[in-house]
Amino acid sequence: MLTTLNTSYTDTRAADLAWALGREPLPALATLDLELTGAKLQLRLLGASHQVLLEEERGLCSETVACIPGSSTPLPLGVAKRVGAWEYEFAARVEMLTPGSFAGRAQELLALVSEHPHGLAGVFPGSPHAFTAMLAQRHDDHVHWRTWHAYPQDGQLVATRTRVGARARNRQHRQEADAA
Repeated sequence: MLTTLNTSYTDTRAADLAWALGREPLPALATLDLELTGAKLQLRLLGASHQVLLEEERGLCSETVACIPGSSTPLPLGVAKRVGAWEYEFAARVEMLTPGSFAGRAQELLALVSEHPHGLAGVFPGSPHAFTAMLAQRHDDHVHWRTWHAYPQDGQLVATRTRVGARARNRQHRQEADAA
């Protein structure tokens, strides 16, 4: 799904992005509710980037990557944590692109996400290449999502990748129970 976001940039450069787990839902400009084999997922485009809300039988998980006033947690390159009964893995990278490369990459990503049934993309007014895009999938015991935050004025594209799933011990117990 592709939408135009009726707001101006809140986070005007990649360095302004922060990462947080466990935040309450923030006001969203666009949302996409998904059901992925027992997992309820809400992809949320914010005026300040993105938030993902995941609900499963094991509990709730909330990831926010946005310009968060007063946040002391900058966007990390990688995180691996246990969150309740889940294993949470997050990775981020900033791509530096030339203007021509940026335009091509932006068109490619917007086409990929907007045509995918589990994708949500929002374009900011003023530039067809200023966007935030999100794509979710489920593989076995894990829910995965990827996001892209575009900053055409700086030629920066921030890409994140998240994986949330059952802790290894929980998976082993379930596999043993299934085999019995």
